[in-house]
Amino acid sequence: MTELGLNLTLESNLKNIAEVETYVQQVFKEFRIDESLFGNILIAITEAVSNAIIHGNQAKSNKKVQITTVVASNKVSFTIQDEGTGFNPHNLPDPTAPENLLTPGGRGVFLMQQLSDKVTFSEGGSIVQLEFYFS
Repeated sequence: MTELGLNLTLESNLKNIAEVETYVQQVFKEFRIDESLFGNILIAITEAVSNAIIHGNQAKSNKKVQITTVVASNKVSFTIQDEGTGFNPHNLPDPTAPENLLTPGGRGVFLMQQLSDKVTFSEGGSIVQLEFYFS
C-alpha cells in the first residue's frame, strides 16, 4: 500500500484559518478524493485548527499549528498538532444538553466527532487525528 501526504504549518493567528480551505482543496485535487466528502472534511478540519489556535496555542503567533495529511487506500487522515498543553476531550460539556444549547462555542469537538469517521486525541489532547473513508 502506497501512502501519499501533504503538510501545512500555520502561525497561531485566527486570520490563518482561511488557509485551511485552500489546503483542503489541494488535498482533494491532488488525491482525487470524492467531492461529496468536501463539506464534512472542511468543517471538521477548520474546527480542529481553530481549536488548536485559540485553545491550544492561546492565539500566540510564535506558536505553530501543523497539519499533516496522509492518503492511503480508501482513507484520508488529517493530523492537527498544536504546541499547547492539551486538554481532556472527555471532560467537555455536552453541547446538546438543554443548558448548553444557547451557549456560544463549545461545539468544535462534537462537530469533529459527528463529521469524521474516526477521531483520536493523543499527547494529552494537543494532537487530534481525523479520519475519513471513501471508495
